[in-house]
Amino acid sequence: MDTTLQTSLVDLRTGEQATITALGRGLGIHGRLTALGFTPGARLTVMQNYGRGPLVVVVRGTRVALGRREAGAIQVLAEQA
Repeated sequence: MDTTLQTSLVDLRTGEQATITALGRGLGIHGRLTALGFTPGARLTVMQNYGRGPLVVVVRGTRVALGRREAGAIQVLAEQA
């Protein structure tokens, strides 16, 4: 049975998929994330998250590397199997 979990992108593990629900409100970070395609409703897949260092995700068909601070500003609805 599939369930969903509201969390931060930084908490997802490699291979997990999620839907973006909200972005942090800092002026610089919000604009940067939006320009990269991170908008509410967009689906993403975590390609790499080693627990430290950058995360690599695929959003809107594009592979993007994010710092942990940026990833922490993205709220997602994660799919849990």
